[in-house]
Amino acid sequence: MTRVLYIGQKPETVDFSDPAVPPGMSAEKINAGIALSMGQMKERGWDVDLLLITPDATAGVRVEAQLANAAYDCAVIGGGIRLPPKSLTLFETVINAIHKSAPSTAIAFNTTPQDTADAVARCV
Repeated sequence: MTRVLYIGQKPETVDFSDPAVPPGMSAEKINAGIALSMGQMKERGWDVDLLLITPDATAGVRVEAQLANAAYDCAVIGGGIRLPPKSLTLFETVINAIHKSAPSTAIAFNTTPQDTADAVARCV
């Protein structure tokens, strides 16, 4: 069975005043998108774990700890971590934690919650 780690920023920690965040975005909308994409991946028969991190010094440690507990075929990193320019350090931290802890795990990137399963499918 394909095992996927879905890594995202805890929605309640997103700075919605950041101009890089789409207007009208909210924690509720992000949580709904996460639920949608989790459901799509489970419909494909994949075993999916969700890891929501905060944009602080615990992020890399939490990713490494999760990867130490299970082997994953793919780790998909959500747009909230990748896209806002001020999240560059968080994005680097996540990438380096995956590379260090699970170098054979494929890394996927979605563009919206609706194409998360397709992003994973490209890598597994």
